[in-house]
Amino acid sequence: MREIILDTETTGLDPNEGHRLVEIGCVEMIDRNPTGATWHKYFNPERDMPVEAFNVHGLSAEFLSDKPLFAELAQEFVDFVGDAHLVIHNAGFDMRFLNAELKRVNLAALAMDRVVDTLAMARRKHPGARASLDELCQRYGIDNSKRVKHGALLDAEILAEVYIELTGGRQTALSLASASAAIVARAGGGTVGPRPKALPSRIRPEELAAHEAFIAGLGENALWKKYAQ
Repeated sequence: MREIILDTETTGLDPNEGHRLVEIGCVEMIDRNPTGATWHKYFNPERDMPVEAFNVHGLSAEFLSDKPLFAELAQEFVDFVGDAHLVIHNAGFDMRFLNAELKRVNLAALAMDRVVDTLAMARRKHPGARASLDELCQRYGIDNSKRVKHGALLDAEILAEVYIELTGGRQTALSLASASAAIVARAGGGTVGPRPKALPSRIRPEELAAHEAFIAGLGENALWKKYAQ
């Protein structure tokens, strides 16, 4: 499965108030493994840079003045993303800006049902805990020491590592590999057969009901629907 881990930087908080994208960073993953392919661009927002935004990402109007307009690279961005699922932290924010920019150049909006919001995932997995990218790096032991200021590509690369941990991908794969090796070793290197009797489910009825209710509320085209079949 192809996924694009994505982050943006902007001039402010709301595209409806005239704020614009100034940076997009994308990291490609296939089957939860980074491929090394990235897409990273700065854009001239055709406006000033408020000091509040500059303090977050350090991108000045002067630095961005000779960068291309989003319109010049919009199709290149759409082509890179393709039909992949989009993995974004606090996805609503980035998607509002991305779709506002795409609308400006008469390109189709990106659908929310192809988006995985890692902020929502983290809040479900760790109820009551802080779920910022920095907090999740600390929780999972991910090095974010280079993140002095926000930067779209660096944040996307860090988010890719966080996403793997949130989904249990790397840890699960390692655990399964280690367990399989141990079982084969105990069996004298032979083929390991299926369990004679399946283990009982550890999922409580109330947990299953809550999960089914959550899935039902995602909409018919939501990515997670296929896992609920």
